[in-house]
Amino acid sequence: MRITAVRLDRLRRRIDPPFRATWDPVPRTHVDATVVRVETDAGVVGVGSGDTMAGFEAFEHLFVGTDPLRLARQVRVIETVNFHAGRFWPLEAALWDIAGQVAGLPVATLLGGATTRVRAYASTGELKTPEQRVESALAARDEGYGAMKIRIARDDLDGGLAAVRGVREALGDDFTVLVDLNQSWRMAGDVDPALDIKTVTRTVDQLADLGVGWVEEPLPYADVAGLAQLRRAARTAIAGGEMLATFDDAWRLLEADALDVFQMDCVLSLGISGCRTFAELTHHRHRQFTPHTWTNGLGVLANLHLSAGVGGGPWFELPYDPDGWTPERRDFMLAEPIRPDPDGYVTVPDAAGLGAVLDEDAIARWRVT
Repeated sequence: MRITAVRLDRLRRRIDPPFRATWDPVPRTHVDATVVRVETDAGVVGVGSGDTMAGFEAFEHLFVGTDPLRLARQVRVIETVNFHAGRFWPLEAALWDIAGQVAGLPVATLLGGATTRVRAYASTGELKTPEQRVESALAARDEGYGAMKIRIARDDLDGGLAAVRGVREALGDDFTVLVDLNQSWRMAGDVDPALDIKTVTRTVDQLADLGVGWVEEPLPYADVAGLAQLRRAARTAIAGGEMLATFDDAWRLLEADALDVFQMDCVLSLGISGCRTFAELTHHRHRQFTPHTWTNGLGVLANLHLSAGVGGGPWFELPYDPDGWTPERRDFMLAEPIRPDPDGYVTVPDAAGLGAVLDEDAIARWRVT
């Protein structure tokens, strides 16, 4: 089998009302996605998505004519390209999709088959008042979610703490609350300083008093010593890793015992193969691995197979924050959006490969020409 072409569908879908994120001063009026299709001479087509794949056309020749099932070779080539250009891990997801289809098995089974479903948490991102956040948490619980992640803007810690406190008081201890400080994520042009470790330590302590399950990205990745110090002192778990660029970056945090929960997103960081290897390392260190999934339905599917395959958890991220961020907006290129079942779990599709069913009409409508 040989790769005959790598096709990219670049999509831009209008959204109304706009999505106002805690980490972005500009309200989002469009959601962008790139669907990757790897075509083969055997008629098997793999799909993936996640990063923009900007600039990939200059490197397509490195893959056309090669065997898609030589995954180790393909990963090493992607790593060399990443060094010079963007993050092309959605291509690797499409190759795993091909491998699963050829084997007649879900990708999660190829990755180890630890489980077939994982419990979802609603991952929020909009700027809302504490009262609005409580209302959204009640609605998420009604949708089957057993947990919610609340992002706290670094310039409004008091408002964020009030939102967490309100959700805890309204929903009780049976509902898990997670928190993201987003200290390792920056929009282009954001050069404001990160919160200092004393402020972060005090904030984490207050969040522990409210019984949060973890605090995500409390400090920038570069502050390995600070993260390790914070983790040793914290009365709640410390999480992070969604945007780590290389395996060595992740390894540095593991060696320093700086995180309780590692969250690399396989379509943005390390790929499915790299994340699987790293997940095994975290398990041997008695740490947790649960991928970040803030891209789109195809990216969510890739991370779902990864998490179920390696036994990640205890929670799986589903971006969900109506009215700004809904399953229909997130998964607009899929025939059906991904939702938790009434018990709050997301189940791996039974189909071979990733099990993605594309909405070709939506792709045609929102394709950027």
